[in-house]
This record gives sequence, C-alpha cells and structure tokens, in this order.
Amino acid sequence: MTEIAPGLTLRGERPRLQDFRFAAFDMDSTLIGIECIDEIAQLAGVGEQVAAITEAAMRGEITDFRESLQRRLALLAGQPECLLEQVLRERLVFNPGARELCTALKAAGLKLGLVSGGFTHFTRFVAAELGMDFVRANELEVQNGCLTGQVRPQAWGDVVDAQAKRQFVLEHCERLGCAPTQAIAVGDGANDLQMMAVAGLSVAYHAKPAVRAQARVSIENGGLNDLLAVFA
Repeated sequence: MTEIAPGLTLRGERPRLQDFRFAAFDMDSTLIGIECIDEIAQLAGVGEQVAAITEAAMRGEITDFRESLQRRLALLAGQPECLLEQVLRERLVFNPGARELCTALKAAGLKLGLVSGGFTHFTRFVAAELGMDFVRANELEVQNGCLTGQVRPQAWGDVVDAQAKRQFVLEHCERLGCAPTQAIAVGDGANDLQMMAVAGLSVAYHAKPAVRAQARVSIENGGLNDLLAVFA
C-alpha cells in the first residue's frame, strides 16, 4: 500500500484517468452523508431497530442484503409516504467532494452511474444534482399514501443487492463498449464488494474494514475528490 496523502492509500501502480470510461457509485454514506432508510426510521420512531440492522449488513454480518432490507422495511410498514420528502428536504447532504469528483470525471469523458440499495425517491434527486447518466435503485411500494413495507418489481428485478450492483457495472460497460477494467466502482459497505471486484479500480470511501481491505484505493479522512490525487 502506498500512502498518497494522509488518509489516502493506493494498492499497486497509479492508474491513469484517461484509461477509464465509466464510474459507478453507491449512494448512501458514499455520495451522501446519510443512510436514507435510517433517517426515515428515526422519523417513524423505529430508528434504533433499523439502524442496528443497517450497520450489521454494512459490516457483512448479515450476508443476505435482501433479507436485511426486508427486515428493515417491515418496520416501516404503515408509515406515511411524506416521511421520504421530509428526509430529502431536511436531512440529505452530499459528502465532501462529491460534486467536484463527478464534475471532474465527466469533464474527462467518463459516464457516471448511480446504483443503490436505497430508494428511487432519493436517487432521482442525487442523480440530477450530480449529472448521473444511469441510475438503478429500489422503488418503494406505496398504497393509500403509506409505505407497505415492500418494494415494487422493475424491469431489471426488484432489489438492488450486491449481485445487482455487479450486474449494473457489467451491463453498462457492455452498453458503453468498454471492458470492466475500464470502470471505477466507489462504495463503503459489504453490499458494494461485488461491483468493486469486477471494476478496474475499486475505491472505498470512509468504508468498513472489510471493504477497505479489498479496495485498491481507500479514502479514510478526506472528501471524494481526493480520489483525483491518485491518478498519474
């Protein structure tokens, strides 16, 4: 491991930005500074129960993301849909350097993808703000203005889990006519490991120890735009 700067480490040789064509990002705790489902749960009065499941899943202690999501959503069943907008309006903040990194990558000619185990209510906003080209996330089911505790099936499937994130990277590399080795994958939790494994450059942002251990780049202290210092 080479320390490029305090809290910024690289495994292997410095990559060249011009060798990449696609960058895929996780959203919660990566591009934004919150876990949206935890914030919804806090407003619903079940914050501690949901946060405990979220934390265990991110550490890899609950290995089935689908199971962890279903358990958390079950705790939110019957809550009003307006909680989503309240979280978006009052609690969603971008992580330092997110806008700068995305702007720089797009200026270098890369296409950007947002793939999240979170929810479309938030990814639509984040994707528009950061200029994402492709987006995939879970669609919460709502009936009579309340969350049902389920997600809606979509054309690609129903739940964005680790395998779905990996498939997102592979699909969009094929769509762009590039190899997965020309992709960058950025995440922070166990659910990101599969997409990071197929990408040419894996980036852990303020990540769990298991994720840092497997990533080529680890940003432990600074902002997302610190990634730009890694490139030769």
